[in-house]
Amino acid sequence: MNNNRAILHLDLDTFFISCERLLDSKLIGKPVLVGGTSDRGVVASCSYEARCFGVHSAMPMKLAKHLCPEAIVIRGNSGIYMKKSDEVTQVIRDSVPAFEKTSVDEFYLDISGMDKFFNALKWATELRAKIIDATDLPISFGLSENKTVSKVATGIAKPNNQLKVDYGTEKAFLAPLSVKKIPMIGHKTYQALFQLGVRDIGTLQKMPFQMLERSFGKNGITMWNKANGIDPSPIIPFQERKSISTERTFEKDSTDIIKLKGIIVAMAENLGFQLRRGKKLTSCVSVKIRYSDFSTESLQSRLPYTSADHVLIPRMKELFDRLFKKRLLVRLVGIKYSHLVGGHYQIQLFDDEEKTIRLYQAMDFIRDKHGDRSVMRVSGMGARTIGRYNPFTGGPPPLLANRKI
Repeated sequence: MNNNRAILHLDLDTFFISCERLLDSKLIGKPVLVGGTSDRGVVASCSYEARCFGVHSAMPMKLAKHLCPEAIVIRGNSGIYMKKSDEVTQVIRDSVPAFEKTSVDEFYLDISGMDKFFNALKWATELRAKIIDATDLPISFGLSENKTVSKVATGIAKPNNQLKVDYGTEKAFLAPLSVKKIPMIGHKTYQALFQLGVRDIGTLQKMPFQMLERSFGKNGITMWNKANGIDPSPIIPFQERKSISTERTFEKDSTDIIKLKGIIVAMAENLGFQLRRGKKLTSCVSVKIRYSDFSTESLQSRLPYTSADHVLIPRMKELFDRLFKKRLLVRLVGIKYSHLVGGHYQIQLFDDEEKTIRLYQAMDFIRDKHGDRSVMRVSGMGARTIGRYNPFTGGPPPLLANRKI
C-alpha cells in the first residue's frame, strides 16, 4: 500500500500585475510596478520584465524607478485584487473539501490517495486549467510529497507552468538549487550560510545537522530537514480572518486636522465596503496614530454589529479626536475593524429608509465594477493629496489572510 502524500502548491504568477493587465491590456509585455507611487513607497509586486533590471518586491520605489526608468508605476487597488483572489478561492473550494490559503495568491491542497482513483497530476493539471479559464489569471503549481518541495517546484515552474517531483527524487531535485530556494531562508540566514561556505542545497544536505543546530538552534534542524526534502507539516484548513485593517504613511508628516480626518473617513469607507462585499459585520473598531517621533497610540471602541458607513465613520472620527495630540506631527494613521462575523447588513441591521439602502447598493455596485475608490465621500477626498494609500505595508488585505508580496 502506498502511503506517500501528494501535496499540491498553487501560486498565482505576479498576481497584482496580472490583475492590472486584465484591466489594461496595454501593460502586457511591459515593465510594471505596483505599490506606493511616492519615493517613500515600496514595490508590492513587479512584472518579470521589471525583474530583468534587478527590481524585486519590497524594494524602495525610488530605487526601483532608478533601476528601471521605463517602468510603469501603478498605485494598486486592493478591492480588485481581493475580488480576483475570491474567484480563485471559490474554484478551489468547489473542487476540494479542504485547502490551506497562505496568502492572497497562494494555496496548498492535500490530494493524497487520489492516485487510487484518479491520476493526481492529471487532476492538478485540470484544476489549474479550470482556474485559468474562470479567472484569466496565470497560475503555476508544484506537486510533490510535501509542502517545501512543492513550493520550490512551483518557483521553478514559473511563469504559468507546472512541475511534478516524483517520490524518492526530492533530494536530487533540490541539491543543485541555491539555498535561497528553501522557503524559510531569508537574507540574514543566507548570509550566515554563505559565511559557512554553503551556496547550494546539496552542500546543506551533506552537513551534519548537529552543526546547523549549533549555529541556528532549532531552526537549523528544520533547515536541514527541508534541504533533505523532509517536511511532515500538514495542510491547515483555510479560515477567514477575524479582522481587517489598513494604514497610510504620509509623504510628509502633518498636523492638518481636516486632511487627517479625511484620510480616516476614506479608510473607514473603504473597509466598510469590504465588509459589505464579504457579507461581514464588525462590533469593534480602532484607530492608530504614529507620530513623527515614532511613538504609536491606539484606541478602540465596541458597537452593535454593523457594516454601515454612517455608523462606522462617526465612531472612527470620534476615536481620532480623542487620540490626536495636535502639537505633534503625524507620520501614519490606521484603522481596524475586528470581531467580524458573517451577516448581511441590509437585512439585519439597517433601520434606515429604503432610499438609504438603495444608495449603499448603488455605491457598492459602482465600486465593485470600477474599483473601490471610484466613489468617495467628499470629506474623504483629501486623502488623495496628503498620503499614499498603502494596503501593501498595512497588513493583510481585508478579509484575506497573510498576504504574500
